[in-house]
Amino acid sequence: MTRSISRRSGFTLIEILIVIAIISILSSVAIVGLPKIGGKGRDARRVSDMRQVQTALELYFTKNGNYPNVSTWTALNNELIDPTRGVGISGIPNDPRNATPYLYTYAVASPGLSSYVLKAVLEDTSNPALNGDLDGTILTVDCADPAYCVSL
Repeated sequence: MTRSISRRSGFTLIEILIVIAIISILSSVAIVGLPKIGGKGRDARRVSDMRQVQTALELYFTKNGNYPNVSTWTALNNELIDPTRGVGISGIPNDPRNATPYLYTYAVASPGLSSYVLKAVLEDTSNPALNGDLDGTILTVDCADPAYCVSL
């Protein structure tokens, strides 16, 4: 008596469908979570940009004895990168999402006393950086959350 042993190779249709279903579920979960991850990354860049510009402003103050008195961000950018007046930085960064400039406000409270406010609006309203920033209205700038504001 001889038995015939049947060997099959490959996958059945049901096995392929199960694998496709698992891959679909995993990819849909990843796609739903990506906007939150992207927003947190952009927020981290905004906070980093604010610190970088704040450092540049402090260097500018050390070199020139005052903060740049400007009415527009473009003028600030030109003044900071001007090697005769500025600190030699390559430029002011823009918001990573829409490429608009960050808000800069400058004021002289009394002779010899000047201050500034830098503002970026964060996407994640629960970002821990909002716990350590300025809140309220500072130099006419509304710094209520989700605005991340730094000042002198």
